[in-house]
Amino acid sequence: MVPQNTYRGRLAPSPTGYLHLGHALTFRTAQERASGGVLVLRIEDLDASRCRPEFRAAIVEDLRWFGIEWQEGPFFQSERDYLPVWRRLRDAGLIYPCACSRRDVASALSAPHGEDEPVYPGTCRHRLGEARDIESPEGVNWRFRVPDGEEIVFRDARAGELRAVAGRDFGDFVLWRKDNIPSYQLAVVADDAAMSITEVVRGEDLLQSTFRQILLYRALGVAEPAWYHCLLVRDKEGRRLAKRHQALSLRELRKSGVDAAELR
Repeated sequence: MVPQNTYRGRLAPSPTGYLHLGHALTFRTAQERASGGVLVLRIEDLDASRCRPEFRAAIVEDLRWFGIEWQEGPFFQSERDYLPVWRRLRDAGLIYPCACSRRDVASALSAPHGEDEPVYPGTCRHRLGEARDIESPEGVNWRFRVPDGEEIVFRDARAGELRAVAGRDFGDFVLWRKDNIPSYQLAVVADDAAMSITEVVRGEDLLQSTFRQILLYRALGVAEPAWYHCLLVRDKEGRRLAKRHQALSLRELRKSGVDAAELR
Protein backbone atom coordinates (compact mmCIF):
# COMPACT_ATOMS: atom_id res chain seq x y z
CA MET A 1 0.00 0.00 0.00
CA VAL A 2 1.13 3.55 -0.73
CA PRO A 3 2.63 5.38 2.30
CA GLN A 4 -0.11 7.57 3.79
CA ASN A 5 1.85 10.82 3.66
CA THR A 6 1.91 10.50 -0.15
CA TYR A 7 -1.46 8.80 -0.57
CA ARG A 8 -3.93 10.38 -2.98
CA GLY A 9 -7.29 8.69 -3.49
CA ARG A 10 -10.47 9.83 -5.16
CA LEU A 11 -14.24 9.66 -5.09
CA ALA A 12 -15.65 9.66 -8.63
CA PRO A 13 -19.47 9.57 -8.64
CA SER A 14 -21.54 10.21 -11.75
CA PRO A 15 -24.67 12.43 -11.50
CA THR A 16 -26.98 10.10 -13.43
CA GLY A 17 -29.14 9.33 -10.38
CA TYR A 18 -29.08 9.52 -6.59
CA LEU A 19 -26.26 7.75 -4.78
CA HIS A 20 -27.28 4.49 -3.15
CA LEU A 21 -25.97 2.42 -0.27
CA GLY A 22 -23.52 0.56 -2.51
CA HIS A 23 -21.88 3.82 -3.56
CA ALA A 24 -21.73 4.97 0.05
CA LEU A 25 -19.94 1.84 1.24
CA THR A 26 -17.40 2.05 -1.59
CA PHE A 27 -16.75 5.70 -0.77
CA ARG A 28 -16.48 4.82 2.92
CA THR A 29 -13.76 2.32 2.01
CA ALA A 30 -12.01 4.98 -0.07
CA GLN A 31 -12.11 7.38 2.88
CA GLU A 32 -10.71 4.78 5.26
CA ARG A 33 -7.86 3.89 2.91
CA ALA A 34 -7.05 7.58 2.44
CA SER A 35 -6.75 8.17 6.19
CA GLY A 36 -3.74 10.43 6.70
CA GLY A 37 -3.56 11.17 2.98
CA VAL A 38 -5.63 13.18 0.50
CA LEU A 39 -9.03 12.30 -0.94
CA VAL A 40 -10.21 14.10 -4.09
CA LEU A 41 -13.87 14.48 -5.13
CA ARG A 42 -14.32 14.35 -8.91
CA ILE A 43 -17.78 14.48 -10.49
CA GLU A 44 -17.83 12.39 -13.69
CA ASP A 45 -20.43 14.35 -15.64
CA LEU A 46 -19.28 14.08 -19.26
CA ASP A 47 -22.45 12.48 -20.60
CA ALA A 48 -24.80 15.47 -20.75
CA SER A 49 -27.67 13.30 -22.00
CA ARG A 50 -27.76 11.31 -18.73
CA CYS A 51 -26.40 13.73 -16.11
CA ARG A 52 -28.80 16.11 -14.38
CA PRO A 53 -28.12 19.22 -12.25
CA GLU A 54 -30.22 17.97 -9.31
CA PHE A 55 -28.17 14.78 -9.10
CA ARG A 56 -24.92 16.73 -9.26
CA ALA A 57 -26.02 18.95 -6.37
CA ALA A 58 -27.26 15.95 -4.39
CA ILE A 59 -23.89 14.17 -4.55
CA VAL A 60 -22.15 16.66 -2.27
CA GLU A 61 -25.10 16.91 0.11
CA ASP A 62 -25.60 13.14 0.40
CA LEU A 63 -21.91 12.37 0.83
CA ARG A 64 -21.63 14.89 3.65
CA TRP A 65 -24.75 13.47 5.32
CA PHE A 66 -23.22 9.99 5.21
CA GLY A 67 -20.02 11.33 6.79
CA ILE A 68 -17.69 11.24 3.78
CA GLU A 69 -15.02 13.94 3.82
CA TRP A 70 -12.54 14.97 1.13
CA GLN A 71 -9.67 17.43 0.96
CA GLU A 72 -9.80 18.58 -2.69
CA GLY A 73 -12.67 19.31 -5.09
CA PRO A 74 -15.27 18.91 -6.25
CA PHE A 75 -13.80 18.95 -9.75
CA PHE A 76 -15.99 18.35 -12.80
CA GLN A 77 -15.02 16.33 -15.85
CA SER A 78 -17.27 18.53 -18.00
CA GLU A 79 -14.84 21.40 -17.35
CA ARG A 80 -11.73 19.49 -18.42
CA ASP A 81 -10.06 19.27 -21.85
CA TYR A 82 -9.20 15.76 -23.04
CA LEU A 83 -8.15 16.62 -26.59
CA PRO A 84 -4.41 16.79 -25.73
CA VAL A 85 -4.54 13.17 -24.55
CA TRP A 86 -6.40 12.10 -27.71
CA ARG A 87 -3.73 13.84 -29.82
CA ARG A 88 -0.90 12.09 -27.96
CA LEU A 89 -2.43 8.70 -28.66
CA ARG A 90 -3.17 9.64 -32.27
CA ASP A 91 0.38 10.85 -32.86
CA ALA A 92 1.73 7.64 -31.31
CA GLY A 93 -0.23 5.58 -33.84
CA LEU A 94 -2.21 3.77 -31.15
CA ILE A 95 -5.79 4.74 -32.04
CA TYR A 96 -7.94 4.69 -35.14
CA PRO A 97 -11.38 5.86 -36.32
CA CYS A 98 -14.02 3.16 -36.34
CA ALA A 99 -17.33 3.09 -38.22
CA CYS A 100 -18.64 -0.05 -36.46
CA SER A 101 -21.74 0.18 -34.31
CA ARG A 102 -22.38 -1.98 -31.24
CA ARG A 103 -24.75 -4.03 -33.37
CA ASP A 104 -22.01 -4.57 -35.96
CA VAL A 105 -19.64 -5.85 -33.27
CA ALA A 106 -22.24 -8.07 -31.62
CA SER A 107 -23.28 -9.61 -34.95
CA ALA A 108 -19.75 -10.28 -36.26
CA LEU A 109 -19.51 -14.06 -36.66
CA SER A 110 -15.77 -13.96 -36.01
CA ALA A 111 -16.05 -11.97 -32.80
CA PRO A 112 -15.23 -13.99 -29.65
CA HIS A 113 -16.83 -12.95 -26.40
CA GLY A 114 -14.91 -11.66 -23.40
CA GLU A 115 -16.28 -11.65 -19.88
CA ASP A 116 -18.44 -8.54 -20.25
CA GLU A 117 -18.96 -7.93 -23.98
CA PRO A 118 -18.14 -9.18 -27.49
CA VAL A 119 -14.47 -8.75 -28.38
CA TYR A 120 -14.06 -6.28 -31.23
CA PRO A 121 -12.95 -8.24 -34.32
CA GLY A 122 -10.65 -5.52 -35.67
CA THR A 123 -12.80 -4.55 -38.64
CA CYS A 124 -11.44 -0.99 -38.88
CA ARG A 125 -7.85 -1.61 -37.74
CA HIS A 126 -6.64 -0.96 -41.27
CA ARG A 127 -7.39 2.73 -40.62
CA LEU A 128 -4.51 3.08 -38.14
CA GLY A 129 -2.37 4.61 -40.86
CA GLU A 130 -4.79 7.41 -41.69
CA ALA A 131 -5.36 8.50 -38.07
CA ARG A 132 -2.46 10.98 -37.95
CA ASP A 133 -4.01 13.01 -40.77
CA ILE A 134 -7.29 13.54 -38.89
CA GLU A 135 -7.36 16.77 -36.90
CA SER A 136 -10.48 16.22 -34.79
CA PRO A 137 -12.04 13.13 -33.19
CA GLU A 138 -15.56 14.45 -33.72
CA GLY A 139 -18.13 12.49 -35.70
CA VAL A 140 -16.68 8.99 -35.39
CA ASN A 141 -15.80 6.47 -32.71
CA TRP A 142 -12.09 6.04 -31.98
CA ARG A 143 -10.63 2.76 -30.74
CA PHE A 144 -7.39 1.91 -28.96
CA ARG A 145 -5.39 -0.86 -30.64
CA VAL A 146 -4.63 -3.49 -27.99
CA PRO A 147 -1.50 -5.68 -28.21
CA ASP A 148 -3.02 -9.03 -29.24
CA GLY A 149 -1.81 -11.95 -27.16
CA GLU A 150 -0.19 -9.87 -24.43
CA GLU A 151 -1.08 -10.91 -20.89
CA ILE A 152 -1.97 -7.99 -18.63
CA VAL A 153 -1.43 -8.64 -14.92
CA PHE A 154 -2.20 -6.51 -11.89
CA ARG A 155 -2.58 -7.08 -8.18
CA ASP A 156 -5.75 -5.89 -6.54
CA ALA A 157 -5.48 -5.11 -2.83
CA ARG A 158 -8.64 -7.10 -2.12
CA ALA A 159 -9.01 -9.63 -4.96
CA GLY A 160 -5.34 -10.54 -5.39
CA GLU A 161 -3.54 -11.14 -8.68
CA LEU A 162 -5.71 -10.87 -11.79
CA ARG A 163 -4.85 -11.62 -15.43
CA ALA A 164 -6.36 -11.07 -18.87
CA VAL A 165 -5.08 -11.57 -22.40
CA ALA A 166 -5.51 -8.66 -24.81
CA GLY A 167 -7.34 -9.64 -27.97
CA ARG A 168 -8.89 -12.67 -26.28
CA ASP A 169 -10.54 -11.41 -23.09
CA PHE A 170 -11.05 -7.89 -24.43
CA GLY A 171 -10.42 -6.23 -27.76
CA ASP A 172 -9.78 -2.80 -29.22
CA PHE A 173 -11.94 -0.48 -27.12
CA VAL A 174 -13.64 2.84 -27.72
CA LEU A 175 -11.87 5.79 -26.12
CA TRP A 176 -13.64 8.64 -27.94
CA ARG A 177 -17.30 8.58 -28.95
CA LYS A 178 -18.71 9.90 -32.20
CA ASP A 179 -20.79 12.46 -30.25
CA ASN A 180 -17.44 14.04 -29.35
CA ILE A 181 -17.27 12.78 -25.76
CA PRO A 182 -14.21 10.94 -24.42
CA SER A 183 -15.04 7.49 -23.13
CA TYR A 184 -14.91 6.51 -19.49
CA GLN A 185 -11.66 4.63 -20.13
CA LEU A 186 -9.84 7.68 -21.50
CA ALA A 187 -11.30 10.27 -19.13
CA VAL A 188 -10.65 8.33 -15.94
CA VAL A 189 -7.03 7.61 -16.84
CA ALA A 190 -6.38 11.20 -17.91
CA ASP A 191 -7.92 12.55 -14.71
CA ASP A 192 -6.30 10.10 -12.31
CA ALA A 193 -2.92 10.83 -13.90
CA ALA A 194 -3.42 14.61 -13.82
CA MET A 195 -4.59 14.47 -10.20
CA SER A 196 -1.67 12.23 -9.17
CA ILE A 197 -3.98 9.54 -7.78
CA THR A 198 -1.95 6.79 -6.12
CA GLU A 199 -4.76 4.29 -5.46
CA VAL A 200 -8.09 3.76 -7.21
CA VAL A 201 -10.86 2.44 -4.94
CA ARG A 202 -14.06 1.46 -6.78
CA GLY A 203 -16.56 -1.38 -7.24
CA GLU A 204 -15.60 -4.80 -8.56
CA ASP A 205 -17.90 -4.27 -11.56
CA LEU A 206 -15.03 -2.22 -13.01
CA LEU A 207 -12.39 -4.93 -12.71
CA GLN A 208 -12.40 -5.61 -16.45
CA SER A 209 -11.92 -1.90 -17.17
CA THR A 210 -8.67 -1.99 -15.23
CA PHE A 211 -6.91 -4.08 -17.89
CA ARG A 212 -7.82 -1.53 -20.57
CA GLN A 213 -6.77 1.37 -18.38
CA ILE A 214 -3.39 -0.19 -17.61
CA LEU A 215 -2.70 -0.21 -21.36
CA LEU A 216 -3.59 3.48 -21.54
CA TYR A 217 -1.27 4.33 -18.63
CA ARG A 218 1.54 2.55 -20.47
CA ALA A 219 0.74 4.29 -23.75
CA LEU A 220 0.85 7.68 -22.04
CA GLY A 221 4.06 6.86 -20.15
CA VAL A 222 2.38 7.33 -16.76
CA ALA A 223 2.81 5.04 -13.76
CA GLU A 224 -0.44 3.23 -12.94
CA PRO A 225 -1.98 3.61 -9.47
CA ALA A 226 -2.59 0.82 -6.99
CA TRP A 227 -6.01 -0.84 -7.20
CA TYR A 228 -8.71 -1.80 -4.71
CA HIS A 229 -12.02 -3.12 -6.04
CA CYS A 230 -14.77 -3.38 -3.42
CA LEU A 231 -17.34 -6.14 -3.23
CA LEU A 232 -20.69 -5.00 -4.57
CA VAL A 233 -23.76 -4.57 -2.40
CA ARG A 234 -26.56 -6.79 -3.71
CA ASP A 235 -30.29 -7.04 -3.14
CA LYS A 236 -32.05 -10.12 -1.75
CA GLU A 237 -32.24 -11.62 -5.27
CA GLY A 238 -28.47 -11.29 -5.66
CA ARG A 239 -28.58 -8.40 -8.13
CA ARG A 240 -26.13 -5.57 -7.56
CA LEU A 241 -27.64 -2.31 -6.43
CA ALA A 242 -28.28 0.24 -9.15
CA LYS A 243 -29.60 3.79 -9.16
CA ARG A 244 -33.05 2.42 -9.95
CA HIS A 245 -33.19 1.03 -6.38
CA GLN A 246 -34.71 4.22 -5.03
CA ALA A 247 -35.53 2.79 -1.59
CA LEU A 248 -31.83 2.32 -0.86
CA SER A 249 -30.68 5.69 -2.17
CA LEU A 250 -28.99 7.85 0.44
CA ARG A 251 -31.63 10.51 -0.20
CA GLU A 252 -34.53 8.18 0.59
CA LEU A 253 -32.76 6.67 3.60
CA ARG A 254 -32.24 10.13 5.03
CA LYS A 255 -35.88 11.11 4.36
CA SER A 256 -37.06 7.97 6.13
CA GLY A 257 -35.23 9.00 9.30
CA VAL A 258 -32.28 6.62 9.11
CA ASP A 259 -29.36 7.78 11.25
CA ALA A 260 -26.21 8.08 9.16
CA ALA A 261 -23.91 7.08 12.01
CA GLU A 262 -25.87 3.87 12.61
CA LEU A 263 -25.88 3.17 8.87
CA ARG A 264 -22.10 3.48 8.75
